[in-house]
Amino acid sequence: MWKTGLVPLFYHPDIAIMKRVVKACYDGGAQVFEFTSRGDFADEVFLALNKYVLAELPGMALGVGSVSDAGAASRYIQMGANFIITPVFREDVAITCNRSKILWSPGCGSLSEIAKAEELGCEMVKLFPADIYGSGFIKAIKGPQPWTEIMPTGGVSPTEESLTEWFQAGARCVGIGSQLITKEIIKTENYKSLEERTRFALDVIKKLKDKVS
Repeated sequence: MWKTGLVPLFYHPDIAIMKRVVKACYDGGAQVFEFTSRGDFADEVFLALNKYVLAELPGMALGVGSVSDAGAASRYIQMGANFIITPVFREDVAITCNRSKILWSPGCGSLSEIAKAEELGCEMVKLFPADIYGSGFIKAIKGPQPWTEIMPTGGVSPTEESLTEWFQAGARCVGIGSQLITKEIIKTENYKSLEERTRFALDVIKKLKDKVS
């Protein structure tokens, strides 16, 4: 699921805006999208969005981020979430997701947290906020644990410079929110620009991955 290397993430209470954002990212080549659960009645927005994705965007994996506890994870899984992402490491969420065979990615900030998450079956840990830890954190972790897969989120930009820094450090994929889906795009409804920005980021990531392979 993480093979394209990019996970756009976004939330808006207006379902019409959410649909247009996800569609633009999808048209730009994104195959994974993180719905960040951060507002009142966000689960209702997700339910409507997921029905739209299933009907109109074949192949798109839609998951939920900013999940705070096992109860929320269970609710979103029942609504068809393909994966669950948490800002912090929570064992209760791990157990809930593993029970339903749903991919989950916890926010980890230390080698001990990463090791514990992997012991509980985590395939991809989230480094958040990535700009605080820096790309050097990934290099350091990949030394003793080359098998660890890390997704930096928070502070990653859809530019060649930023993406090169993170992928050369050893990131498996990156999560990008407001740096990709900007307030200006939403304000001006310039979704074609979002499609182009997504495609550019994916093209850069593919070239970086090809160099490694």
